[in-house]
Amino acid sequence: MDWDDLRLFLAVTRAESLSGAGKALRLDPATVGRRIARLEDVLEARLFVKSPQGYGLTAEGSRILVHAERAEQAMAGAVEELRGTHGLTGQIRIGAPDGCANYLLPQVLAAICDDNPGLEVQIVALPRVFNLSKREADIAIAVSRPETGRLTVQKLTDYRLHLAASTQYLAQHPSVQSVEDLRAHRMVGYIADMIFDKELDYLGQLGAERIPLASNSVSVQLNWLRHGAGIGVVHDFALPSAPELIRVIADQISLTRSFWLIRHADDGRVERLNRFADLLAQGIRKEVLRLEALA
Repeated sequence: MDWDDLRLFLAVTRAESLSGAGKALRLDPATVGRRIARLEDVLEARLFVKSPQGYGLTAEGSRILVHAERAEQAMAGAVEELRGTHGLTGQIRIGAPDGCANYLLPQVLAAICDDNPGLEVQIVALPRVFNLSKREADIAIAVSRPETGRLTVQKLTDYRLHLAASTQYLAQHPSVQSVEDLRAHRMVGYIADMIFDKELDYLGQLGAERIPLASNSVSVQLNWLRHGAGIGVVHDFALPSAPELIRVIADQISLTRSFWLIRHADDGRVERLNRFADLLAQGIRKEVLRLEALA
């Protein structure tokens, strides 16, 4: 069995389909199917079982997966060794919640790429948990610490959030002096059944019964607030980008959350990712401190 066979095996495992693996590897799905069949013949074992949900690993396939991932990391380490350590190169994909992705990562990653011109970085800004085992991303940032999986987890930083509204909205609506006064105001927040992490249920924690304006996107919520639509919870690090907004009853309501840096356990052997993770962690910590001081 050669590395190319293992690479194809990993692609099907992560995509759970021949078409998805073919797209990732730029191969025709029929070619992927033939090569998987050939690999199964060589190993004299069935690696996948097909179901309406896609291609799932058999018990034999699961045993092969551990060795395939180790081979992948060994290849990545060999490439890194050949490239040397004078600068980060290659492609790295980061999965992050859209608040972090919109208001922290662009400037942090731009600075890293300025110092490492051979580096290519992709940000996947989706309001959900990322599956690193399927290589949806090389590194994920999350708002809560995962409890399961072969992962390494590092706390990045705490960050603060407050209720905020535009000066326009506050000038046109009743004064807000207490939590009780919020009942007379239109609230902006998350769609309740699309909150993917309990740490994001800010308004639920505050006892809000109705969210008339709701979105699964932090950016949509922020733009509603900027346009005078209501009152909602805003990251302090996002406030400098929205000068129309001011905090509301900040002396009574202040929330603290954390960002966590998550990686696949096997990636600890890849020096390139280790160095990148260190730079990313340092950059995010500094940027949160800088922006919160401006808020």
